[in-house]
Amino acid sequence: MRDCDSIVSKKNRELGAILEVSRVLTSSFDLEANLTSVMSTLAGQLDMERGCVFLLEPGTDRLRIVAAHGLSRDAVERGKYRIGEGIVGRVLESASPMFVPDIGDEPNLCIPITLKGKPLGVISVDRIYSEEHGGVDDDLRVLNIISSLIAQFVKLWETYREADRERENLRIELRERYSLPNLVGESAGFQAVLKSVLKVADTDATVLVLGESGTGKELIARTLHFESRRARKPFVAVNCAALPSNLLEVELFGCEKGAFTGATARRTGRFETAQGGSIFLDEIGELPLELQSKLLRVIEDRTFERVGSSDSMRADVRVIAATNRNLSEEVRRGNFREDLYWRLNVVPLVLPPLRERRSDIPLLVGYFAEKFNRAYSKEVRVSEEAMESFMGYRWPGNVRELANVLERLIIMCEGDEIGPGDLPYGIKHNAGQPASEERPSHDAESLKSEVLNLERDRIVRALKESDFVQSRAARLLGITPRQLGYRIKKYRIETPR
Repeated sequence: MRDCDSIVSKKNRELGAILEVSRVLTSSFDLEANLTSVMSTLAGQLDMERGCVFLLEPGTDRLRIVAAHGLSRDAVERGKYRIGEGIVGRVLESASPMFVPDIGDEPNLCIPITLKGKPLGVISVDRIYSEEHGGVDDDLRVLNIISSLIAQFVKLWETYREADRERENLRIELRERYSLPNLVGESAGFQAVLKSVLKVADTDATVLVLGESGTGKELIARTLHFESRRARKPFVAVNCAALPSNLLEVELFGCEKGAFTGATARRTGRFETAQGGSIFLDEIGELPLELQSKLLRVIEDRTFERVGSSDSMRADVRVIAATNRNLSEEVRRGNFREDLYWRLNVVPLVLPPLRERRSDIPLLVGYFAEKFNRAYSKEVRVSEEAMESFMGYRWPGNVRELANVLERLIIMCEGDEIGPGDLPYGIKHNAGQPASEERPSHDAESLKSEVLNLERDRIVRALKESDFVQSRAARLLGITPRQLGYRIKKYRIETPR
């Protein structure tokens, strides 16, 4: 009867130890902490005096101790083996357990840690049972189960670590993509915007980005996020003009199951998704009046409720909004709440249209040409003549239009240079013309001729003043010698040979 009780007690201790090891290994993805807890469990519940877990270092043939119990720090630091070296190395190489009955008068057992035939490491322990309570077979039975649990945990940890590395690489890539060096422009207006971005980025102040369509409002919003302390958290963009008001409310705040017909499950809203990060509300001027009061509450109180729920949720979210509308005029007309306008307009950033930052056009052309050449494995450059047309065009679609034109031209270009003949009709024939889409009148044509004649006269005068030395004449005119050469050909100006 006593032997039966002893066996039952031993089985209960084994089962308790195995369950505790399983619980520890599923508690987190902290490799060393979890495996150290496993060793402590074996010591506490199965009377193991010493033990350690060796793991194979990725891409090498070396084993190192990652967790130990009952070993000195020096012993842990010395615990390094290669495959086939020492007892531990031979166990990993053979993938078979090894029992050594006498190592310094302390029995020792090594069990390989493998998963689907792949060696991962070794678990090495003093015998967990004394002679009177069990034998080596009992040790092997228990430790084989423990090593199997460890193998599955190590594989899950490797998968998690790889996914975490990919997430970090993506975060770094996004941060680089939306960092200040990628905001191209040296004009005074654009530099003023960048200066403001640097000042406000690492605060939680609400920002209102204003500007025409295509000026880069979302790019500025993403830069504000990735330059802030919230960069590791989500950036969530919502286009307020893309959905009807009833769906937009669910999109922003989520809903409970059964909140309305068709709500078959709980849905997480964008504010909840953006928790800890930033939410970008594009086209905020299109937000319906009935939702403006709810957004005002989120900004003021940092709380909201899902549709169909009375439970308030905390919104630790930075709000960045953007619009191409004149919101103060919308307030005057009664289309936009004044209190919401002032809540959004804490830090306004006004992006200038491309026609007001013409000096940035060559920089932007160079930036996009390099980007698309790299993307399509080409080496296409933009001629000075084509650049002049770019400079003279008003770009109603702003930077977005310029990027799209460059991409199309580089894809379609059959040579290594984009010339005036390659440009779209609108750019070739509207460079330097008024913004109105109406065809120019005869008076406008006369004005254009006068401007051309004035430019020709200025060039002739500069050439004469510099004794027809084109480099000196170009300096007088503030253009490059190549640009001057093009104009000499364009106006058929005769120069002394």
